[in-house]
Amino acid sequence: MKKLNMVDKGFLLAESREMPMHIGGVNLFTLPDGADEHEFLHNLAHTIRDTDELITPFGDCLKVGRAGVVGNAQWEPDPALDMEYHVRHSALPKPGRYRELFTLVSRLHGTLLERSRPLWEMHLIEGLQDRQFAVYSKTHHAAVDGARSIHISRSMLSRDPQHVMDVSPLSQESWRRYKLALQSGRQDMPTEEELRNVADMLKSTYDSSANLFRAVKRLTGALAGGSSLNLPHMRVPSSVLNSSVEGARRFVAQSWPFARIHRVAKAYDGTFNDAVLAMCSGALRQYLINHAELPTQQGLKAMVPVSLRQEGDFDSGNAIAAISADLSTHIADPTKRIRAIIQSVQASKAFYRGMSPKEVELVSLLMQSPSILLTPLGLIPKLPPYNVVISNVPGIRETMYWNGARMEGSYPMSIVTDGMAMNITLVTYGDNVDFGIVACRRSLPQVQRLIDYMEDSLCELEDAAGFNARAKKPRRTASSPAKKKVTKARAPSKV
Repeated sequence: MKKLNMVDKGFLLAESREMPMHIGGVNLFTLPDGADEHEFLHNLAHTIRDTDELITPFGDCLKVGRAGVVGNAQWEPDPALDMEYHVRHSALPKPGRYRELFTLVSRLHGTLLERSRPLWEMHLIEGLQDRQFAVYSKTHHAAVDGARSIHISRSMLSRDPQHVMDVSPLSQESWRRYKLALQSGRQDMPTEEELRNVADMLKSTYDSSANLFRAVKRLTGALAGGSSLNLPHMRVPSSVLNSSVEGARRFVAQSWPFARIHRVAKAYDGTFNDAVLAMCSGALRQYLINHAELPTQQGLKAMVPVSLRQEGDFDSGNAIAAISADLSTHIADPTKRIRAIIQSVQASKAFYRGMSPKEVELVSLLMQSPSILLTPLGLIPKLPPYNVVISNVPGIRETMYWNGARMEGSYPMSIVTDGMAMNITLVTYGDNVDFGIVACRRSLPQVQRLIDYMEDSLCELEDAAGFNARAKKPRRTASSPAKKKVTKARAPSKV
């Protein structure tokens, strides 16, 4: 039995038919040599289902009292758990292209999880070309955050292509083995340094009410205009990104080399996150120009989630806060734009410096309080807290296998909300950065073109830094797994 905290409850309270509040992703795998696709996936499904002791939240369902979610809400073991319902095996018509795969997962991602059951699903999808298969999974954000999702995914994988799991990857036994391996150093846990954000500067203890008082005082000072900090609902321009949403989703994905983005960050004396924000900023600027929707007086504001998870904490459900980053999309010059982005992020870092995770969580909740009032009144599209969500989740930095099947890419799928019709989430995997973009299909037409605009934006930053990227980019070859994956991930962007 585990009680829900206020962040967990917030995701449940905000959920509606138009706004499912689950996160998920698509992992692509290549079958082992000689393996029969249907039999291999059938055996995977059987292994996943074969356990009576699941880790949280996979064996637990939501229980609430008379006051509903706002009252006493907790996770309790489901006495009628049906693993056949949660783990599903399906197939695309052959030869399955990424277009058909992403159409399928877009539809799956737009449907609500049933609250009378544990709030998760996993779909094993066969039928892709080149002996590939996909795994789409989704879990309610009230139960997990992105960092815990990465740990759960990693516990299912191995660096050894010969390794075969003898227990369900969702079992307590598998989770116990995974944590022991991390603690003993046999697996490399994603480092906090990879987050490149505010979490790097947080203290680990909540030491006094005086610190809390100073944090709230600092927030009131920022609200009064005493700092350059960007705050929710303040100086947020109106744009098509802040339309009302419906339930239908569109998902597109692409991979870029980590070293390429990191090189841009170093050229401008910024962090990896700064370079990602600049890359997305240029792409959003081009998208809005093409739709005659670019705000010209102020830049778009991005909600950037940050992790408050402590080192060695693998079991917490949600441990997140957020900053507001000015994407400076109104600035045409790419060098001036990334400099402005870096300055904006540094202002947020300075604001949070010295606070404990508990203090940051409280201040973040105070910042979001206007949204709690505006949402039921239907005013969020007119007074949005941000324009878009851009989230960087540290992932796995080496090639991984699932019972011998090589993982080729890991593309995250997150949440869009009323007033924020697009979400850009990225995960590092191997030598690449895998981007997953989810948008409301009705509100944001032709969102698949954002993939091309992101490539153009990255090239623009490289050219401005003197890399002459367009002339020096290596030719893609079928013999290079990383380049092959990037090429294939482009196909759905032409839908």
